[in-house]
Amino acid sequence: MDNPQRATSPRLDPPEWLATRTLFVAATYASLAYVVAPWLWRRREQAVGRAVSPWLTRTDDDLPGDPLNVALVGSRSELLRAMLRAGWAPADAITWESCWRIAETTLLRRAYRDAPVSTLHYRGRRQDLAFEMPVGASPRRRHHVRFWLLRAPRGERPLWIGAASFDRGIGISHRDGELTHHIAPEIDDERQWLATTLGQAACLEESGLVPGIGRLSACNGCGDPYTTDGRFFLGMLRGC
Repeated sequence: MDNPQRATSPRLDPPEWLATRTLFVAATYASLAYVVAPWLWRRREQAVGRAVSPWLTRTDDDLPGDPLNVALVGSRSELLRAMLRAGWAPADAITWESCWRIAETTLLRRAYRDAPVSTLHYRGRRQDLAFEMPVGASPRRRHHVRFWLLRAPRGERPLWIGAASFDRGIGISHRDGELTHHIAPEIDDERQWLATTLGQAACLEESGLVPGIGRLSACNGCGDPYTTDGRFFLGMLRGC
C-alpha cells in the first residue's frame, strides 16, 4: 500500500523570501524606534521624577530637547530682516516633499539652503520660526536656531527666545534608533556664532550675556551630549 504523500508548505522563491524578510525587518525597526523606545523613555523620566527646567525645550515625544540660549527683542519683521542680512535662511516647513528633498540632497551632497528642521516645543508650542546656515555642500552640517515668540506687555517690543545649536552630521538617535541630525556638544559656540553674525550685519543696538539655565552637562532628546555655561545671549534688534 502506497504511503500517503506528506503535506509540504510552499517554498518562497529567493526574491520573494528576501522581500518578505526586508519588510519584516523594516516594520520591526519602525515599531521599536518610533513607538516602543519613546514610550520607554517617557516612562523612565516619570519614574525618575527629574525636575524639568523652564529653559529646556521638549521633543514631540516629550523628552528633553535643546536648551534655550538666545533671546532677541524686536518685531517679527525686524527679526526676519536681521537674520536674512546676517546670512541665515528660513527653514522650510516639514512636508513629505521637503523630507524627500533633504534625504536626496544629503545622500547626493547637494545644496538645500532652507532644509526643514525637526520640531521642538516650548511651553507646549512648537517653534514659531527656524533659521539655518549650511556648512558644505549638503544639509548634513549646518548652524540652526529655533525661535518662540513670548507675549510682551502692551506697549513693549516682542521677545523671541531661541535654541541655537550646530548639526554636525546625520546618524541614528542614541535613544530610539530614529534617523536624525546630531548636534555638536559645545552649544555655547553656536550661541556665539549667532551673536557674531548679527553683530557683523550691524543689526544689534546692544547685546550681552545674561543668566539662564545655569551650568549644565546633559543630553538632548536624541541622546546627544552637550555642555553649556547656561547663559543667554540677549540682543536688542534694530532695523537693518
